[in-house]
Parts: sequence; C-alpha cells; structure tokens
Amino acid sequence: MRIEVLLFTITVAIVVANASHAASDDQPGIVASEFVYEKAPFDQCHASTIASSGEGLVAAWFGGPREGDNEVGIWVARHGKDGWSDPVEVANGVQTDGKRHPCWNPVLFQTKGGPLVLFYKVGPSPRAWWGMVTTSGDAGKTWSDGRRLPDGYVGPIKNKPIQLPDGKLLCGSSTEHDGWRVHFELAWDHGRQRQRIGPVNDGRQFDAIQPTMLVHSGGRIQALCRSRQGRITQVFSDDNGRTWGEMTATELPNPNSGIDGVTLRDGRHLLVYNHTTRSGPGPRGREMLNVAVSRDGEQWKAALVLENESGEFSYPAVIQTADGQVHVTYTWKRTRVKHVVIDPAKLVLRDMPDGKWPQ
Repeated sequence: MRIEVLLFTITVAIVVANASHAASDDQPGIVASEFVYEKAPFDQCHASTIASSGEGLVAAWFGGPREGDNEVGIWVARHGKDGWSDPVEVANGVQTDGKRHPCWNPVLFQTKGGPLVLFYKVGPSPRAWWGMVTTSGDAGKTWSDGRRLPDGYVGPIKNKPIQLPDGKLLCGSSTEHDGWRVHFELAWDHGRQRQRIGPVNDGRQFDAIQPTMLVHSGGRIQALCRSRQGRITQVFSDDNGRTWGEMTATELPNPNSGIDGVTLRDGRHLLVYNHTTRSGPGPRGREMLNVAVSRDGEQWKAALVLENESGEFSYPAVIQTADGQVHVTYTWKRTRVKHVVIDPAKLVLRDMPDGKWPQ
C-alpha cells in the first residue's frame, strides 16, 4: 500500500471517529457528517473549498459579518488526529493604502510534487474583483504573502483546477462585468506563464459562470456551469482545454447556485448540486442539496440527498482522496461549513425520469 493511501486511510478513520454518523438504509454511501467548526469569530461564511494536502484535509472559506462586507477574509482549518483545527484567517483585502475590500471564493488545490495553492478574489463586488494567490509548503500551517494575478486573470473562480498530463493547471473561470461568461486559464512554470482561453459563451443565450470540470478519456474535458437559465449548462473540449465547443443545457436543474463535480478513479463522474428550481412546490432554491453520478457525464442518476429543509445549503466543493473516499464541504445556513464523507462504492443509484429527482 502506498504511503499516501495509508495516510488517508488513517485520516478518514479519524474523521469517522470524530464525526456524527449519517448512514441510513435509504442513504447508503454516507460514511460520516460533521461541522468543520462549531464556533468562529465571524457571523457568516460561504464558498468553502477542500483539498488533500498529503498530511490531511485542508478546508477554506470566506467569513465575516456578511457577504460583501469589507471585513470578510479567507479562513482555513486543517484536519489532524484531533479533528478540525480552529479557523484561522490567512488572507484579507487590506490594500497598501490602508483601504480594505472584501474577499471572495477561495479555491484550494494541491499541486503534484509542489505546494498547496490557495486562490481567492479581492474587490468590492464580483463585477470588479481581481485574482489573488498564496501558497503553503507545510500543508496549510503557514502561507506566503498574497500575490495579485496579472491583469485579465482571476484564477479558478469557484471550483478546483485540474492538472493536465503536461503539468499545466487548467482553471475554470468566469466574469460577470459583461454578462455572465465562462472562460478558462492555463498556468505553468510555477504560475509565471499564463494563457487565457475564451470566453466560450456570449452571456446572452446562456448566462453561465463557475465551471467545474470532469475528465474523460483521450483529452476530452467536460465543463458544467451554473446558469441563470434554470439548467446546469455544459461545454466540451477534445484537446485538454485548448479549444471548446458550443455551450448547451443539460437535463439537470439549477436555481442559480454553485455546483462542483469530480471524476472518480473508477471512471464515473460525481456531481454535487441543488436539484431544485427557484420557485414552485417542494424544495426551492438552495434548500435541497444533492449528489448525482454518471458514467458518461450526460446521463445522471440520483445518489444522495445531503440536505432537504428550510434554509440555505449551497456552494459545494468535492474531492476524492487517495483512499477512494469522497469529501464534500458546503455552506450550511451561512453560519457553518459542513463536511460529509462518502464511499462512492456503496452508493445506490436511481433513475431520474425527465430529470426529476425520485421521491
């Protein structure tokens, strides 16, 4: 057994020991469920992200009085033998002239053979923010000073990048100042070299942002996006993200809320999202949070309902660790970050006729 697999087997065993067990007969596959923290020195949180650092799990999110407040910073917690550490603020929006802007949408990514990277945004609003990056060489214990990305680049906008076979990072990104438009950014040579690709939609037929990427064979990449059109949209590349086709709507609903997905080691694709609309009977907007699985990225089957009650459950982040377990973090009622561990081998999948979640 490789050392990293052994390490993550131990890590997940600790997670399960410290978390509340959520498995049930009708929800097979859920191993454990817990909050990353119970109390914190901020009122609200949102937009969590998670990575496996090689020494354990690391989570980050933005927290402060409320979204968009100038006091909002980026907070990090690490998972060790005693569970999650207390949240620590690792970045803020203080400028050289003393003016402070809010922080937004952190994205953690553990590079192969390199540092743990934390991308985030700073600025008065999503239409006027800019990209920042900081790195950690000790699994998230300490961080470098934040560095602003070059003009025209904002980094991964919400979801983790993927590292291509040639070592380059492919980041799914988007902008909101000229309609909601998706583009992609390549970074290599330790971030010193960059290339912007797109946008891949015109912001009119589909107002789409925040792509998450699924990896198919032969250099084919699928990006799934949040949209204002009531559906998750998709766009494909057949050359590892260098060029992209036409954006289309999927069968999956989207109440204008963030999503995230991951390609599993067994070749299936797993997506975490709100299977709801913005109005109508039953769960609405961000009240129900779901997990679906697909073999081809286009025909999806229902797997889990992580939340289904009044309140906001949103902006998931998902990874698969070296032991095969899937880890999901998400916003829980804007006050806490929830962490769920899933065994994908134990999921029971159900059909979704006409894209409707089975009752």
